[in-house]
Amino acid sequence: MPELPDITVYVESLAAKVVGSPLQRLRLLNPFLLRTAVPPIASVEGRTVTGIERLGKRIVMAFEGDLFLVIHLMIAGRLRWLATGSKPPARGALAVLEFAGGALLLTEAGTQRRASLHLVSGREGLAALDPGGLEPLQCTEGEFAARLQAERHTLKRALTDPHRFSGIGNAYSDEILHRARLSPVTLSTSLAPDEVSRLFAATRAVFDEFTSRLRHEASQAGGWPKEVTAFRPDFAVHGRFGQPCPVCAAPVQRIVYASNETNYCARCQTGGRLLADRALSRLLKASWPRELDD
Repeated sequence: MPELPDITVYVESLAAKVVGSPLQRLRLLNPFLLRTAVPPIASVEGRTVTGIERLGKRIVMAFEGDLFLVIHLMIAGRLRWLATGSKPPARGALAVLEFAGGALLLTEAGTQRRASLHLVSGREGLAALDPGGLEPLQCTEGEFAARLQAERHTLKRALTDPHRFSGIGNAYSDEILHRARLSPVTLSTSLAPDEVSRLFAATRAVFDEFTSRLRHEASQAGGWPKEVTAFRPDFAVHGRFGQPCPVCAAPVQRIVYASNETNYCARCQTGGRLLADRALSRLLKASWPRELDD
C-alpha cells in the first residue's frame, strides 16, 4: 500500500499538473470504485482543481465549489499520468480523469477491487473520512510519545494504526523499527524515554530520506513517480527475508500473519532472539529455533 512518502510525491506531482485546470471529464470504468452517491460524481466535471492534499493514505483533489474527490489506493491501486489522447489499458483501469494537458488514470492490479473513490461536499464531509492519525512529520516528540503510549499495543500495531499515526503502513513501519533498533513486538507502554526518542527520530529520518529519494526519481522520470512499490531495493529489511541486513549482515527474519508479514533483523532489533512465526512456529513447536545462531 502506498504510504506517506509515496502519497506525498503523488500529491506534489499531481498538483504540478492539474491545479488551476478544469476537470473536463471523469470516466468511471468500474462502478464498484465509487463509494458515494451524493453529490453526484458528474458534478465535478467542468470545475477547476484548486488544490491537492494528503489525508492519511488518501489523495484529495479539491475543486471549486467546496467539493473534494478522495482517492484511496489501498494495496494495489496506482496512479498514472497519460498524455492527451492516450488510451487506458484494457485491464486494471478503474477511472480516468481528463484534463486539457493529459489524463489521470487510476489502476488496480489483481482481481480484488479495494481502491475507492469518494466525492464529498465541504470540509465537514472530508473530515468524516479522516481516521485522525497524528502527522509524524508535523508533531513534537511529546505528542508522538503521548499518542504512541495511549494504549498498550505492540510497536508494529501502534505505528500502523491509522487512528494513531497518519501515513505509516506495513513497509515503512518495518524500516522505522529497524532504524530505531526496536523489536516489532515490544509493547508501546514498556518503552524507556530514550527508546521513544529513538523511535521518533527514526520515523522522521526514514520518511524524510525516502520522500527525498522518491522526489528525485519522479523528477528523473519526467515529473511523475515511475514505480510505486512496497518492495524497494534500498529498503533495509522490508521484503528482504533471508537477505543480509545492511547493518550487521545477519539474515533478515519475518513474522507471517494472514496476508501480511513483518520483517526484522534479529541481531539489530531483538538481541538475537527469533520471534514466533505463526505460520511455522506453531507447526514446529519445540523444534522452532529460539536464537539466531540456532
